[in-house]
Amino acid sequence: MGMASLWNVVRALLAGRAALVAQNLALRHQLAVLQRSVKHPRLRRRDRVLWVWLSRIWDGWRSSLVIVKPETVVDWHRQGFRLYWRWKSRHRGDGRPAVPREIRDLIRRMSTANPLWGAPRVHGEMLKLGIDVAQATVSKYMARPRRPPSQTWRTFLDNHVATLISVDFFTVPTASFRVLFVFLVLAHDRRRILHANVTQFPTARWTAQQVVEALPWETTKRYLIRDRDGIYGDAFSARLRGLGLREVLIAARSPWQNPFVERLIGSIRRECLDHVIVLDEKHLRRILHGYLVYYHGSRTHLGLEKDAPDHREIEPPDRGNIVEIAQVGGLHHRYSRRAA
Repeated sequence: MGMASLWNVVRALLAGRAALVAQNLALRHQLAVLQRSVKHPRLRRRDRVLWVWLSRIWDGWRSSLVIVKPETVVDWHRQGFRLYWRWKSRHRGDGRPAVPREIRDLIRRMSTANPLWGAPRVHGEMLKLGIDVAQATVSKYMARPRRPPSQTWRTFLDNHVATLISVDFFTVPTASFRVLFVFLVLAHDRRRILHANVTQFPTARWTAQQVVEALPWETTKRYLIRDRDGIYGDAFSARLRGLGLREVLIAARSPWQNPFVERLIGSIRRECLDHVIVLDEKHLRRILHGYLVYYHGSRTHLGLEKDAPDHREIEPPDRGNIVEIAQVGGLHHRYSRRAA
């Protein structure tokens, strides 16, 4: 037998012994795992590392694997590879500095409030504020709206509210048990009462005349919202067409569809008429006039950001002392500053 053949025999014997040792090690390890488990085998991190190592150096590792599938060991190896490269690629403090949080929040707020703006427009606005960031940074942190972009309902209503008015009647009983009808014309944009009048016998012609008195011929109002009361007849509709107004009728028994004027009527009742006894038409007109002066010039409104329909300026402390001015017969007061 030559030297080459002898060497091959020795190598085969050593390889077989190494395989036997590896197989023995693998079986003993699995037995140890099963012995320390209660119901199911619980492999620890070092167990996974061992099997990954065995799969790299021993070709027959699959035949000795019993407690898990071979694909599981392959998956452990891939997880270890990902962890290794995550550790290798960890942040070491270099690179581009992070964008401050307040700038990121500002970019998102601008893009959310202006859905029609793209990154160049937002970037230009930020440059005007003295914030020097790249346009790519703006594009990265912009909020992604739905496509196509849509304005908010608040914006849509704000752009149309100046063209809207609403009308309605409400009743007031008198001391002699008569019923008086109050007709209101309300402009939506500043919650301003354009007209208010009282009658005992309302008709369609009388109602149409009130709208004419409330609006000039060259009016910017285009839509009139009303309910389906029978008092609004053909004469009323014809007069509105002559003024260039379009009627918008709410659904039957749905006062919530005409909320501004309904809220106004509730305010007049709660803040004035519920606290007085009306004698006649003249008395009711005088009471309403006093309330309308208070309503337009003094009463603050949530819908107007705590302002009055007729803009009420802020009076700083240097204007003088605070004085109390009675309004609506003392039911309400206005507080103002006057120099001593």
